[in-house]
Amino acid sequence: METLFIEASSIECNEDRREISGKIVPLGSGEVGNTNLGAYTFEIGSIEIGDVSKIRLLSQHDMKKPVGRMTAAETRADGIYATFKLSRSTGGNDALVMAQEGLVTGLSIGAEILASKPSRDGHTVVSSARLKEVSLVTEPAFKSAQILEIAAEEIIPAETQPTTESETVVEETTPVEASPSVEASAVEAARPTITAMAYSKPRLDFSAPKQLEMTIRASLGSDEARDYVRAAADTTDNAGLIPTRQLTTVINGLANNTRSAIDAITTGVLPDAGMSFEIPKITTLPTVAETAEAGTPSNTDQAASFVTVSVKKYAGQQQFSVELFDRSSPLFITELMNNMAAQYAKATDLAVYTALAAGASADATTLTTYPTAAELLGFVSRGAASVYTNTQGFAKNILANTSQWANLMTLNDSGRPIYMAAQPQNAGGQVAVDSIRGNVAGLNLYVSANVPTDNNTDKDDSMMIINPTAYTWYESPTYQLRADVIASGEILVAMYGYGAIATKIGAGAFGINKT
Repeated sequence: METLFIEASSIECNEDRREISGKIVPLGSGEVGNTNLGAYTFEIGSIEIGDVSKIRLLSQHDMKKPVGRMTAAETRADGIYATFKLSRSTGGNDALVMAQEGLVTGLSIGAEILASKPSRDGHTVVSSARLKEVSLVTEPAFKSAQILEIAAEEIIPAETQPTTESETVVEETTPVEASPSVEASAVEAARPTITAMAYSKPRLDFSAPKQLEMTIRASLGSDEARDYVRAAADTTDNAGLIPTRQLTTVINGLANNTRSAIDAITTGVLPDAGMSFEIPKITTLPTVAETAEAGTPSNTDQAASFVTVSVKKYAGQQQFSVELFDRSSPLFITELMNNMAAQYAKATDLAVYTALAAGASADATTLTTYPTAAELLGFVSRGAASVYTNTQGFAKNILANTSQWANLMTLNDSGRPIYMAAQPQNAGGQVAVDSIRGNVAGLNLYVSANVPTDNNTDKDDSMMIINPTAYTWYESPTYQLRADVIASGEILVAMYGYGAIATKIGAGAFGINKT
């Protein structure tokens, strides 16, 4: 069985009861977590917890560093929430302090995967798993992970007095007379005290709340606060006093996981072996004709052949130093795998778009680069007829690049937009500026940014009308390969998968022919 570690979300610390609470894993939300085994999501009801008292809370998934135990677990609409009782050991104290100081910001589950399946987006969907442990971790894998509240128990260093070698510490052993009991409205339990072996003056706290407090005190006349504000502002030779923070949000305007060309056709599961496979195809139909009384019926043998489909591999890799892997934020490897998955989606979508364009029939009518409303309706009507004639199936989808999409949004009836109109009498479909899906003249619109440059002399690839059953994209799950390159002290990470585009009936697509 596979065991994966997946980091989840929010932490709350209770000062009095030494408890930490938070969401340990999202369920059914579609949020993808990048684990030690790759990208995973969990279905609702997929995690079996069992006896909560036997689930230990660890530090950074180290079995040798237990810091507490689960006391309660609750499944809510967005995931599983749990509460943990921390021990009064040094490790438990450290865990509370680390949470209070923001050094530990997430909870991570260790789970045994019992059943899972690949998704079309390249990640694994877990339908059954058994919870083994939960850990406090430094960085949450989910981008939605946030700390809700920190109220960690304070560890107070004991007051110490300087001593010399000649001084002798004398322990008081004389019995002390018991004092009479005194009623009190409330008594607070003493917190654990740690006696320090040595004491040094702490460094200044330059956190934002502290700076705000001292700025206010300085304005009220406090000399100590004024000295603090001057120290915080002086970065000429103490640049580290006001550090530049790096957020965990990554800006990425270069890639996404959209595969519009694949969405516009049918999909199937790739056969389990071989680098090619065959699909039977009828090439000659039997005939039926009007037959005279006692006449011989029409007799034509049905014939079939096989369409051979080639399987292609799509792969990419990254090689980097172990120092980068070990000493950088976990965000690095998370974002790397997300981007490799996005590039895999782009490569496979481009392969399908190219195959559609190569086999599409060309419109016999030449249109302007960006057709008018009347020209577009003519293109749709001719394309629908061509597809039905050649495939005996209906055109369902229209696939366009971003330039044709932009033109569709400008088409109007006497100034009233056709595809973005609010009034039903003007609407010939629906095309929106914030969606790559819509409807044009009864066809489902798919917009793709993965369009190759024009590569045909008799037609343009910028817009095609498609019978989706005429094409099928067969695909395997995606795989990840990680290996240590001993000679150079580097790590190699690869992502790959197999896919095959089957052009069952080439005339199932109809391409625009522009001037």
